[in-house]
Amino acid sequence: MALSTLKDRVRAATNPTAEPTVEATVTRAADVPQQSTPDELHTSAQGEGGDVADIALNWLERYAAEFTKALPSHIDNGAFFAAVRAALPGLVRCTPASLLQALLTCARFGLVPDGRHAVIKREGKTAVFVPMAQGYVELMYRSGRVGSIHVGMVHEGDEWSYEPTAPAPLDFTHKPALTKSRAERGEPILAYAFAWMESGARSQVIVLTREDAEEIRNQYSQAYQRAQESGAKDSFWHTDFDKMWAKSALRRLHKVVPMSAELVALLKADDAGDAGQVQVVHAPAPAEEAQLLDEATAAHAAAEASQDPADAGVRPLPRKRVQPRKRKPRAARKGRRGVGA
Repeated sequence: MALSTLKDRVRAATNPTAEPTVEATVTRAADVPQQSTPDELHTSAQGEGGDVADIALNWLERYAAEFTKALPSHIDNGAFFAAVRAALPGLVRCTPASLLQALLTCARFGLVPDGRHAVIKREGKTAVFVPMAQGYVELMYRSGRVGSIHVGMVHEGDEWSYEPTAPAPLDFTHKPALTKSRAERGEPILAYAFAWMESGARSQVIVLTREDAEEIRNQYSQAYQRAQESGAKDSFWHTDFDKMWAKSALRRLHKVVPMSAELVALLKADDAGDAGQVQVVHAPAPAEEAQLLDEATAAHAAAEASQDPADAGVRPLPRKRVQPRKRKPRAARKGRRGVGA
């Protein structure tokens, strides 16, 4: 049954047990086709004998008004859809609903899916919005508090030093051996990230070893675990380990730099996509929708916590059971008072 109100759609989108629907991902549910098979776009392209990207793009243009409203003023619609068209051949087997919500999420954050700022990735028949390292950098700059951001990889043949107790900027130095060949420069051994603030102060330097990155991957990336278990091994941790390594250092930087609401939302959307959940509900939205989303999310979290607190990874602390104090017979109490008199 179609969801008629905005609050209903937000509640449905924040329910992890519900199947993501098109109604939960767009503002005007009535404009969305009620029946969309997973291969609709690919089948349409074959039947019409056209280019699959053009057919998919024509389908997406039905929602041009939604993208116009979602895209920030500094992002040109033409440039955004040019990047979308280039990515569409690999996405036409995704469900239309997931493709639409992934692209709307990308648009709301004002990131272009060009492979540098963001990527729309196919996982099975689901399209997933994946912000890349440059996308995080872009949103950090938009906060207005960050002057410059540095993200890099230290290779075996580079000159570098790391002394956390030394004053900045002497605590960390890196001189890439750019004149050496790739073989001479060696494999990456560290990823790092730090930021200079507009105030002139510098953040803590985040340094991650390969082992650190592998622990982050193994512990937090559900997409990696799914790809590993299925044997597909097509997650970004499989195909672009070094980029994910650098991105992990950049993500940890948010703990030591001023956080904007938009950057917090990007982290949540990124994590939701990795977990196979709806992402668009975390993206920036009009004030009314954001307020409703906060209410729905809080209510849902409270309901889930009341049902099974162990699912959230939090076990209640054991409480010491206090035995009731035994009262002495009345005669004994009188005798004790008499002795002390």
